[in-house]
Amino acid sequence: MTDSRAFCPRCGEPVPDRSAEDADGQAVDPLRPGAEVELCDACYFEGFDFVDAPDRIDVRVCAQCGAVYRGNRWVDVGADDYTDVAVEEVSKALSVHVDVDDVAWQVEPEQIDPNTIRMHCYFTGVVRGTPVEEQLMIPVKIARQTCTRCGRIAGDYYASIVQIRAEDRTPTSEEIDRAKTIANRVVADMEATGDRNAFITEMGEVDDGLNMRVSTNKIGKKISSKMVEEFGGTVNDAETLVTEDEDGNEVYRVTFAVRLPPYRPGDVIDLTDDDDGPVLVRSAHGNLKGTRVTTGERYEASYEDGASPDARKLGRLEDGVETTVVTVEDENAVQILDPETYEAKTVSRPAYFDPDAQTVPVLKSRAGLHVLPDPDPKTEDDAETEYYDPYTDHGESDA
Repeated sequence: MTDSRAFCPRCGEPVPDRSAEDADGQAVDPLRPGAEVELCDACYFEGFDFVDAPDRIDVRVCAQCGAVYRGNRWVDVGADDYTDVAVEEVSKALSVHVDVDDVAWQVEPEQIDPNTIRMHCYFTGVVRGTPVEEQLMIPVKIARQTCTRCGRIAGDYYASIVQIRAEDRTPTSEEIDRAKTIANRVVADMEATGDRNAFITEMGEVDDGLNMRVSTNKIGKKISSKMVEEFGGTVNDAETLVTEDEDGNEVYRVTFAVRLPPYRPGDVIDLTDDDDGPVLVRSAHGNLKGTRVTTGERYEASYEDGASPDARKLGRLEDGVETTVVTVEDENAVQILDPETYEAKTVSRPAYFDPDAQTVPVLKSRAGLHVLPDPDPKTEDDAETEYYDPYTDHGESDA
């Protein structure tokens, strides 16, 4: 590299020729008016800073959940320790001089105590064709605090109430357990999307159902919708003014009252003012749907009755008792043994009855003796399998 006609403005030594080219590909004369004059290498490196780094980095972490405060919010990082967090914070805090090419760096963390990590950083690069390197030690201080979410949880904060009840009955233990699972899953899904305000403050059983206190009205609405989607029924909400925020806006607490249907899949009910025989409930979503245990025909309540037709409950599908088939009389009747008296009785033959079966499950009630479908069907093409698992299939696939 030859010396140019330019001289270092600081020491007066000739500056090596590093003529740049303009847009037309012509060399730029360093003595031309307006041209930028460079320092010589000695003066340039005298004031050269390879890396700009802070003297110390403070990291705020939540002592309860391990979240890290970044920018103006708490962020879940999922770290077992904070070494990786310290490395990331150091990498964001460092800036390398724009003139350095082929930059490479590595860091060696040194844990001094639970709240102090020394970050030994090593840098290499090339400037003006000259290899350069630098070593730095940056202390990282871990400040343990309580994030907003954990503070609210500790303070029993809640913004919404969800009440699980059932019409004309008490929710079963299975329904209560399933409702808890649904609520926890909703919150977990929202947390997975980065919603740190999603949590259940309190969940407790009461005499007539289940009560939940949740962190936001959005979560309360979503949990309530999932309950109706799962079990059927209805949901009503009521607002209560609780306070005003710092901007003077009114803050409401919303109570969501979920009411499950009076009948659930697997119930055998006797409809009032209906002489066509009891119904095995298959679905309580929308209008109640089921199967006549006298004929095997499908049943659907009217729009006016919805999921709550006037009826009395006779029993459950699992209440069926196995009894012996005596003989098949014709396409409409079958003779079986009464499971209590062991007398041969002729009863209606429903469409789902297997004429080759030697025993069948039956339900004896105030409405008489009726043959039930197999509660544990062995074939996948059984037309009446919808109600056997009310929590995974609601029987909405009617042809």
